[in-house]
Amino acid sequence: MTLMTPEQYEQSLRELNLKVYMFGKPVANIVDNPIIRPSMNAVAKTYELAQKEAYQDIMTARSHLTGNRINRFTHIHQNTEDLVNKSKMGRLLGRETGCCFQRCVGMDALNALSIITYNIDQMYQTPYNRRFKDYLGYVQEKDLVCDGAMTDPKGDRSLPPHKQPDPDAFLRVVEKREDGILVRGAKAHQTGAVNSHEVIVMPTIAMQEADKAYAVSFALPSDAKGIFYIMGRQSCDTRKLEDTTMDQGNVSFGGHEALVVFDNVFVPWERVFMYGEYEFCGPLVEMFAAYHRQSYACKVGVGDVLIGAAQAAAEMNGVAKASHIRDKLIEMNHLNETLYCGCIACASEGRKKMSGTYAVNTLLANVHKQNVTRFPYEIARLAQDIAGGLMVTLPSEKDLKNPETSHWMEKYFKAAPGSSTTDRMRILRLIENLTLGTAAVGYLTESMHGAGSPQAQRIMIGRKVNMAEKRRAALKLCGALKNDTTG
Repeated sequence: MTLMTPEQYEQSLRELNLKVYMFGKPVANIVDNPIIRPSMNAVAKTYELAQKEAYQDIMTARSHLTGNRINRFTHIHQNTEDLVNKSKMGRLLGRETGCCFQRCVGMDALNALSIITYNIDQMYQTPYNRRFKDYLGYVQEKDLVCDGAMTDPKGDRSLPPHKQPDPDAFLRVVEKREDGILVRGAKAHQTGAVNSHEVIVMPTIAMQEADKAYAVSFALPSDAKGIFYIMGRQSCDTRKLEDTTMDQGNVSFGGHEALVVFDNVFVPWERVFMYGEYEFCGPLVEMFAAYHRQSYACKVGVGDVLIGAAQAAAEMNGVAKASHIRDKLIEMNHLNETLYCGCIACASEGRKKMSGTYAVNTLLANVHKQNVTRFPYEIARLAQDIAGGLMVTLPSEKDLKNPETSHWMEKYFKAAPGSSTTDRMRILRLIENLTLGTAAVGYLTESMHGAGSPQAQRIMIGRKVNMAEKRRAALKLCGALKNDTTG
C-alpha cells in the first residue's frame, strides 16, 4: 500500500489505542467524537484528492527511495517543481476544507530531518541518516500521517533548558539504555495530533553544550506507551455537540490542537535521529521553520473561501454592485494573491542541499510568513465589514426551525430577491466561523503564531538579508564606493 483511501485512513485511526482527554474526561472514541471528527474529515481530504487523477501531479509524487507513487505529504523534495507543487497543494486543500488539514507539519519535519541527519552523519559518522531513510520508507509505504512535534512548553523563556526550575519544561532524555533512550516532557499546540499515526519529535530552539540532554529527535507511533493527549479548546467548539449543522458554519471540516505529554516514554535506537548533537539544534529548527513557513500557502486557500463568502454575503445583502464593496473585495484578493506570490517565490528560489533534498529560500519563506501574520487579519476585517453585524447577532438554526419563531426569522432576515433566508444564515455563519469561531484558530491565530511568532520571522529576515551588498550598491551608484573604508 502506498496510497491510502479515506476509508482506509479512518479505519487505521480506529485501530490506534490513543489516550486522549477532553473537557476533563477521557475520550473513548476519537473518530466519532463530534468535536474531533471534523478535523479527521479534513485530513481524510488529503487522501481523497490523492486518489483523483485530476490532482495527481499536485497531490502525489514519485518516491526517490522506491520509485513508487506516494502521497506528496510523505515525499522528500527533489527539485523546485516539488516545492512549487507543495504550495499549490496547500492552497488547493485550504480551499477544499476551509481549515487546517494538519499534514504539513509532518511533511516539513521529514524534509528537515532528511537534511540535518545527513549533515550530522558527515561530521560525526553517526547512523542517523540511514535510520531516517528506513523510517521514511515505512512512512511512505504505509502513507502515514506524521505529527511534527517541535514546540516545547518552554517554562521561563528567559532561561535555557538546563536552567529551568522544572527540567521537564523542555522535552529531554532522562535515561540512556543499551536498547534506546527514555524521554520525558511535552509538546504544545500540536495540530492534528490525535489524527496522526506517528509523532516526530524535534528540539525547539538552538542549544548549548549544557543542554545536550534536550538535543534529541526521534519518531514513535502516536499510541506508544506513555504518550497521552490533552485536547485544546476552540471558540464555539461545543456547537459541534448540538443537533444542528448551520450554526457550525463549516459543516464538515475543522481542526484541533493538543498538548502531547511524554511520561517516561521509551524510544528504541532505530527511531532516534539526534542524540546530544546540540550544535545541530539551531540548524534543524531553522530548516524546519523555513519549510513550515512556506506551508502557509494553506492560508491562501482558506482566504479564497472567505473572499467567496464575502462576495456571496454582499449579493445576499443586495450591495454587491456598490463601488466600496467591489473595492473591498479587490483589496481582499490583492492581499490573498500577494500571499500566494510569497510561497511560490520561496519555492521557486529553492536550492539543493548536500543530502540531495531541495530546501526553500529561507529569506523569502520568512518574508512570506511575516505577511501571513498580517494580511489574513485585514482580509477577515473586510469580510466582517461586508457581512454586516448580523454575522454576530444571528439567532440559532433552532429558532429558524421552531414553529413559533420560524415565520419571523424568514420574514425579517430575508434580504435581496433571489436569496433565501437559510442560505443567508449559512454564509454568515461560515464567515463567523472563519473569522471568530473554530476555523479562526486555523486561519487567524495560526497565521499569527504558527511556525513561530512574528518576531521569529523578523529575526531570520535580519539574519538573511545581505545589508552589506545593499549598502555597497548604493555607494557605487552615488560615486562614494572608492571612499568607503568600512569593507
